[in-house]
Amino acid sequence: MSLTYIVLGSKSWNRRVFEERIRRLPGNWHFICDPKELKVKRVRELAPAALFFLHWSWKVPNELVRDFECICFHMTDVPYGRGGSPLQNLIERGHTETKLTALRMTETFDAGPVYLKAPLSLAGTADEILMRASALSAVMIEAILRERPEPRPQVGEPVVFKRRRPEDSQIPSTESVETLHDFIRMLDGEGYPAAFLVHNGYRYEFTRAALRDGRIVADVSIAREAAS
Repeated sequence: MSLTYIVLGSKSWNRRVFEERIRRLPGNWHFICDPKELKVKRVRELAPAALFFLHWSWKVPNELVRDFECICFHMTDVPYGRGGSPLQNLIERGHTETKLTALRMTETFDAGPVYLKAPLSLAGTADEILMRASALSAVMIEAILRERPEPRPQVGEPVVFKRRRPEDSQIPSTESVETLHDFIRMLDGEGYPAAFLVHNGYRYEFTRAALRDGRIVADVSIAREAAS
């Protein structure tokens, strides 16, 4: 009898990797992209062997975490980097590489035992990094189903990241062009507030930034700043 699995992901590339790779794995697979669809009753009816969270920013009901094997993919080498906005926090701290961690969810965010970790480059825009992470998650799901690793408790002193707010995307004073480029690219992703400046009543938003000969070339969107 085939086992049932649920994959949850809020980004377009999460669905794409589900359709192209994950659903071809053995089992009966279901995909959820909207938090309104994550109903406890529906999950109990499906009785999944596991739920895999590729990119999910909403709290999962405690009874699901308690009663089912809920596995999330977190973009840090936990216990370093628990918490929100891991991609941006890592780049702001100067990291160029990280680990994508598959861990069992608990009622404490990002504190559960670890199934496995895999290297992940932080080069490129937020979109590019998250696409790589989504593809890597598919590889890790296959490994989890094939190898059935026993999750192991995290070891070390936790470092907790703070979740960013939309106003944190305003470009700060920076010491170098490289730092400014990092700030723009780390916010250049689906669903993220783009890096911006406000000047004389206009809001300038920056995307698709590239470093060329010591200067930044980027796309700029300009609009009237909304009255507060």
